[in-house]
Amino acid sequence: MTVVLTQSDFRNHIKKYLDQVNDDDEVVYIARSNSRSVAVLTQEKLYWMEKAIKAKENSLDYAIARDQLIQRDVLPDDPIIKSNDDYWEQFK
Repeated sequence: MTVVLTQSDFRNHIKKYLDQVNDDDEVVYIARSNSRSVAVLTQEKLYWMEKAIKAKENSLDYAIARDQLIQRDVLPDDPIIKSNDDYWEQFK
């Protein structure tokens, strides 16, 4: 579940929200003045996002980063593809 709150609420309950980010792998969005906002997320989630962005799409690094982001519910899981002769022919 995504958490959206004000800067003052975040400041007043910082330990609670940082624990939520770390323990529940949540992203906390903080609305600030002048229509600015920031997001707080775990270093590990940010690492895998950066890894996926920097990797070539068909590389092993990309596949690993993508799997990590799927496990963290950042990306949706791939749909299951029913295998048949047409499916296997595309790889020949």
